[in-house]
Amino acid sequence: MSPFSPFSKEELLPQAEMLEIKKRKGELFIGLPKEIYSQEKRVCLTPDAVAALTTHGHRIVIETGAGEGANYTDKEYSDAGAKISYDVKEAFGCNIVLKVEPPTLDEIEMIQPQSVLISALQLKTQTKKYFETMAKKRITAVAFDYIKDEHGAFPIVKSLSEIAGTASIIIAAELMSNANNGNGLLLGNIGGVPPTDVVILGAGTVGEFAARSAIGLGARVKVFDNSITKLRRLQRHLGSIYTSTIQPKTLAKALMRCDVVVGAIRGKNRSPVIVSELMIEQMKGGAVIVDVSIDRGGCFETSKVTSHTKPTFEKHGVIHYCVPNIPSRYSRTASVSISNIFTPYLLDIAESGGFEQAARFDKSLRNGMYFYHGILTNKTVADWFGLPFRDINLLIL
Repeated sequence: MSPFSPFSKEELLPQAEMLEIKKRKGELFIGLPKEIYSQEKRVCLTPDAVAALTTHGHRIVIETGAGEGANYTDKEYSDAGAKISYDVKEAFGCNIVLKVEPPTLDEIEMIQPQSVLISALQLKTQTKKYFETMAKKRITAVAFDYIKDEHGAFPIVKSLSEIAGTASIIIAAELMSNANNGNGLLLGNIGGVPPTDVVILGAGTVGEFAARSAIGLGARVKVFDNSITKLRRLQRHLGSIYTSTIQPKTLAKALMRCDVVVGAIRGKNRSPVIVSELMIEQMKGGAVIVDVSIDRGGCFETSKVTSHTKPTFEKHGVIHYCVPNIPSRYSRTASVSISNIFTPYLLDIAESGGFEQAARFDKSLRNGMYFYHGILTNKTVADWFGLPFRDINLLIL
């Protein structure tokens, strides 16, 4: 080669080609402990979901009795390929722990360091110590109620809201019956009998599904919301409903005439109180209030939290139903709904080669993540408790 050539001898030699390596599938080791909160009867995975996961070679440990609240037996889970454990520590000792309710401090102590926890966050019920304990364990935690999909929707929250909306009308219908010391009205429309009047506060998912159910029974439905866009969308989808922005005089008149009112107004932090005690005093005797917003403080001035065991109280002759977590009343439906969303996520995590790889490419998982190896990655939590915060997008490259 000429000494004046611009290329060296080494540069002209054949170079090794870099080939893309196929992603290696990861085997998941999943634990489902039994929920210990007395009102919680849901479970994250149904036996069918367990069968789908074990068929792909994943191992699942379920604490005995974990599915009883949703009427799933240990045998059904065992037949689906899960290991039934009589030791709660074994379920918490898996690499991935699935729960509906957030774990207690004692349960966090049973979780292995560097494990992945997927559960609800329920920020309002937590303490600073809760997050400090998680940080010490270097846990990676995902709040399923914060998971946002590619369309900007929160799939699990939306699904549970659909259940809560439908259930609110069913519950109201039960409370109006003589069997429950109600006013004896049938929620619906019978020939020759005036239809029941239902007022719904809020035109979101809960309000939409409450309206669908009430219309299906033949009730006259009025929906109030301050979002014209939501009201238009609802009217376009459902047709024969009355809609209005929240104006005190118009709302007060509607409440005086109604038999049922469903509260489904949500605010950024707490729900705004839009129905005063004076408005409730002017309602019919025996009318029913179902405050679905009670988990965020409630949107009626007279609302106070009740439980599934004692769900109602009476104030000014009006029956109030103010139970948070309405979907757990229909635990089997709610479990199937949650499981249908969890299962594809878990299969995708395995297909990607494990949680780390999945989080790297799946933005929805990162949206739900509030701890990454013990580092707090949710700004809302950090601001709420005055804890240090790091952006998850700078930690996962």
